[in-house]
Amino acid sequence: MKNRVTPTQREIALGEQDFIVSKTDLKGRITYANRIFMNISGYSEPELLGRQHNILRHPDMPRAIFKLLWDYIQAGRECFAYTKNLCKNGDHYWVLANVTPDRDEGGNISGYFSVRRRPRDEAIRYFSDLYARMLDAERRAGPREAIAASTALLEDEISQKGFKDYETFVLADAL
Repeated sequence: MKNRVTPTQREIALGEQDFIVSKTDLKGRITYANRIFMNISGYSEPELLGRQHNILRHPDMPRAIFKLLWDYIQAGRECFAYTKNLCKNGDHYWVLANVTPDRDEGGNISGYFSVRRRPRDEAIRYFSDLYARMLDAERRAGPREAIAASTALLEDEISQKGFKDYETFVLADAL
């Protein structure tokens, strides 16, 4: 089911001590959501459980960021990413997400675990601008080449800032 929420442009800020926690299966369907997640997103537990995590995807988010995140976690690596999420009522909130593979007793990836917290205001401003440029690159490139165009812009930004990869770029205090 496609999310048809219209963005309001109103931002909700996570508290400094708030941590949003969720778990998903291998396909990104939510299997656990903590109370803070439910409170800030506006969704109840029954509305979240079994739904794709992309129910929160804000239209201001470039596709390339989610491709990169999925590439990391499906390869068994943790990923840090700044994301702008969409609430049920159309408001939004920014998070610094840490997504890690969840493994079964045999060491196989059985799902994904995510902890999200409030990002610094400077990071929100920076990534909001970067993501707008990435979205523009995606639109100009068209659907078939959107992710490649946006990824190229991101890789250029990372290189120009002097970082070796996406992870060090996101975790840098210098932004």
